[in-house]
Order: sequence, then structure tokens, then C-alpha cells
Amino acid sequence: MDAEAQRPTWSGRLDFTLASVGYAVGLGNVWRFPYLCYSSGGGAFMVPYLTMTILCGIPLLFMEFSIGQFTRLGPVHALAKICPLLKGVGLATVVISFVLSTYYNVLMGWALYYFFNSFGATLPWKSCNNTWNEVGNCSSGFPGNSTHLQSAGQQFFDHRLLQKTRGIEESGGIRWELFGYLFLSWVIVYLCIFKGVKSTGKVVYFTAVFPYFILFALLINNVQLPGAKNGILYFVTPVWSKLFEVKVWVNAAAQVFNSVGIAFGSMISMASYNKFNNNILRDTIIVSFTNSFTSILAGFVIFSAIGYMAHIYNLPVENIATDGPGLVFVVYPEVLSTMPVFQLWAPLFFFMLLLLGLDSQFANVEVAITFIKDQFGPQVLRFLRREELLTLVMCIIGFILGIPHVTKGGIYVFQLMDHYTIVSLVVLAFFEVVAVCWIFGVPRLSFIVKRMQGKNPNIFFRVCWLLLSPLLVLCILISSVVHYTPVHYGKYSYPGWAHGVGWCVSLVSIVWIPLGAIQEINRHKGSLLQRLKTAIIPKIDLDADGSLPEK
Repeated sequence: MDAEAQRPTWSGRLDFTLASVGYAVGLGNVWRFPYLCYSSGGGAFMVPYLTMTILCGIPLLFMEFSIGQFTRLGPVHALAKICPLLKGVGLATVVISFVLSTYYNVLMGWALYYFFNSFGATLPWKSCNNTWNEVGNCSSGFPGNSTHLQSAGQQFFDHRLLQKTRGIEESGGIRWELFGYLFLSWVIVYLCIFKGVKSTGKVVYFTAVFPYFILFALLINNVQLPGAKNGILYFVTPVWSKLFEVKVWVNAAAQVFNSVGIAFGSMISMASYNKFNNNILRDTIIVSFTNSFTSILAGFVIFSAIGYMAHIYNLPVENIATDGPGLVFVVYPEVLSTMPVFQLWAPLFFFMLLLLGLDSQFANVEVAITFIKDQFGPQVLRFLRREELLTLVMCIIGFILGIPHVTKGGIYVFQLMDHYTIVSLVVLAFFEVVAVCWIFGVPRLSFIVKRMQGKNPNIFFRVCWLLLSPLLVLCILISSVVHYTPVHYGKYSYPGWAHGVGWCVSLVSIVWIPLGAIQEINRHKGSLLQRLKTAIIPKIDLDADGSLPEK
């Protein structure tokens, strides 16, 4: 119990809430949600999205907070105590978070690049008369349906920022400018987390709150622009027929998962630094509500601007809307370049992207650090002397692993990593839910909530944990297998060996689940059935006050 007694806690109640909000609200809220919404039936998408938030997002976030706060351990050790058989799930979540952190910071580097390039008298992605433009097929507006033309913003992204090659086969050498920006973003991350929860808890007061000032300022500015109303109507007008498509429901569930951060281990890790009786139900509601609210707010900000763009170039809105990095690094910068007072809005927008990404990045890196402290604390501290050096080592490893993304063929590596990381996420989520809700069991889970909160979770949570959440996660898993599409970037298709590398990236995290189970079964004696029975007995001390509920 010594390690638990010494475990640092958040300085104030608000530190944890803001850190969780900052982690949940990230770049996906700005680029994935608005596009999903408009492609999945506009206003009608709110029905599956809010349904999934209520039936999956809120109960599973409450579950992760409960585990972290009760055990006061990171995801690896918490899940090993709760369900020894599936202890590999915990390690898998740490691996997936760290893999994500290696390429997520590349986006921070891009945001910094645009930020520093947005202070000139004109924005460099506005016109076609720059050295990097291919003048023959460059259009200084949106090219509309003329397929051979590219917008100036697209050419800035492809030929100036990325200097991209023709495919993943050609790495083209390192883009030194981006290398520098990637290094700078890792320095920023290190300076924000090197003191653990004590420093992160202070930084999130700014990184989690300030983006809202910028989002509201952008919204107030955008809605006054001509054509904004058409963009917003396009975003919210419901297409009810879309509700009968399975894919729309799966997209909604996946968005809730990715955004709230279920199965990344970060929420368990952050909750483990809470005081034992902190009100996690309140925090769960605040984080889920803020996350959904921000996604919808960002949708209004993005689509009001796209409506204005469509108005200027006399094009339909759907010709301009896009998803992924293209939305915030190609389309929105072009919108900004046509706005009045772009010298103010452009730097503010990229600064907001930087802040939104940073606090998500803190949590991704923190998961791996928490694991190493929980597992090898005394040995590591003997060798490194100070915890700050452990954080430094993790940041250096993350930086080195991110270097392939800042080569000239780096965008193809980035797309490959992103695609296959999300593939493995759903598998992890399923096994985590099975381990906690079905093997550890709802009665025990309710019991630990009662120990911390003084009362049992209500019937809604118990039904979600027992039936609805696991079944919904299973549906997402089956659907993502059935509707699996190979990774591509624009019109570029990846060679076979790249898909092989992608599957290796997926397996790097998933493989720990069977390995952990095999190791746990081999540790025990007796027949296979007896070993299995022993391997599902939790090692957690529930019986401190009151009787252990029978499963």
C-alpha cells in the first residue's frame, strides 16, 4: 500500500475535470464530427449520436473513472486486478495510446507551421503565384467540378507544407522544417507534463478553456458573413432516411468512442490520481456533455464558414465540405484567407487547433508514464534519479518514432498509422467491456461505486453495463469487420507490403490480450477449466467494509 499512499493527487477538483474535458475534446471534434454529421444525414445524425453518447459514452466513461479512482492504478495494473485473465487489455491500451501520441504530435507540428505562416501581410495559401505552385492546374478559388484543377490551399498543403512524394514507396528524405516543428511540439508537451499531474493540472486551465473563447469568437464572426446561413442549414437539415442505414449508427458510436477516449487507457490513468471519494458521476456528465456540445459548436463554426465560401465562389456547399486533416489544413485556411481581418482570425484558429490537440496529447503520453511508474517505479528511479527524466525519455522516444511522418512521404505513413490504430481500438474496447462488465460483473462494479460515492449506481447504469453497452460495442466490432475498407489517401492506393505494416501496427496493441491470457492460465495449476476459473477471480480488495456481493 506504500505506493498508493504516496500516489500524487490532483491539486483541486477542477484540475481533473478540466484535464478530462481537455483530453476528450480534441481535433476530432473539429474535423471528424462536422463532416460525419453532414455526410450521415445532417440534423438526423444527432439522433444516433446522442443515443450512442447516452447508452455507450456516458456509462463506459463512468466505468473507466470508477476503475481508475477505486484502484488508484493505471490501466495495466487496474485491469490486471479486476480481471487477471484479460490483463493484456490494460497493456494494449497503453501501447495504442503511445502509438497514437507518436503521430498525433505531427498534427501539432502542422498547426505550428500554419500558425507561424499566418502572420504575413497576405496568407501564403491564397494565391497561385508562389514557387511551389503548379501554375497550369492551380486555381486561386475552389476549382468546383473541374477535376484537373487544384486549389491554392491544396497546393500549399501538398507542395509547400508536405512536399509530398508520389507514394509511401518514396520517402523523399526528411522535411527539415517539419522536423523542427515536431521537435518544438514535443518540447511544449514535455514542459506541460514534466511535473506529472501537478503541472498538467495547472496547464489545462488554459488549454481546455481558451479554445472556447476562440470558437465563440469565430462563430460570432462567421454567422455575419454572406452565405453562412446556407452552410448552417446544410449542416443541420435532417435527412431522416439515413437513420435506416447501419453505417450511420456505427459512425455515431465510433465518433463517441474516439472522442470520449474509451479504451485508450487515459481516462483510467487520470482518474487514478483522484481522491478516493471524488464525485466521478458529476465529472462523467460534465465531460460527456462538454464533448458533445463542442462537436456541435465546431460544426456550426466550420459550416458557417463553408457556406460563406460557397457563396463567394458560387458553388454548392457539398463541393467544398471534406473531412480529416484536409478540413482544417486546406479548406478552413482558404476560408480564412477570404475573411475580413484574416490577420486576426488565421493565427487564432491555428492557435486553437494547437491547444485542442495539446491537452489530448498530454493524456496519451501520461498513460505510458503512469504504467512505467506503477510497474518499475523504484528500479527506474534508481537509474534515472528523477521522475522528470522518465518523462523526458518518453518524449524523446515519441519524437524519434514520429520522424517517419515528417519525411516527404510522411503523409502516407500518417494515414496508414491512423487507419490501423482505429481498427484495433474497437477490439480493445470490446475486450475491456467484457472484462469489466461481464467477468468482473455489474454487482462488483456497483459495489466499488457505492464504496466511493456512498450509494449504488442507478438502474440505468446497471442495465447499460450489463447489456446495452457490451452489445453496442459488439455491433460496432462486427460492423467494422464487415464494412472494412483498405486504407487509401485520396486516389492513391497502398502497396501490399504497406497493408502488412498497417496490420502489424494493429497487432502491436491487440497481441497483448491473448499473450496476457496465456501467461495467466499457465501460472495456475489444475485442469484447463480450473485454471480459467482461477484466472477470472479478481485480485481487488472489495471486502474492506461490508460483504463482497455474490456474482
